[in-house]
Amino acid sequence: VQLQACGGGLVQPGGSLRLSCVASGSTFSIKDMGWYRQAPGNRNELVATITRGGSTNYADSVKGRFTISRDNANRLYLQMNSLKPEDTAVYSCKARDRLFDYWGPGTQVTVSS
Repeated sequence: VQLQACGGGLVQPGGSLRLSCVASGSTFSIKDMGWYRQAPGNRNELVATITRGGSTNYADSVKGRFTISRDNANRLYLQMNSLKPEDTAVYSCKARDRLFDYWGPGTQVTVSS
């Protein structure tokens, strides 16, 4: 499984961005997918996850602002609203099958005025 994320950029506080992640390869085996982020000096942290059945889980810091979704083609999305400077980080997508976790290269999100 290969993953490619895109959609990052520079946005002002209070603004919105939509990240996308496309999975290719043996996508039929994918069960859960998720978004993670890492800010400079911080460890990688979970942002949101979604199961194949559509059940979602969010970090407390993004609840009510971010929405994770996926389509049948194994494209993963993260709609980010009301962005804050502390949301600045490199965002990466992850896919999990029965045996392995797969990571794609991240996309930079910078929230600054």
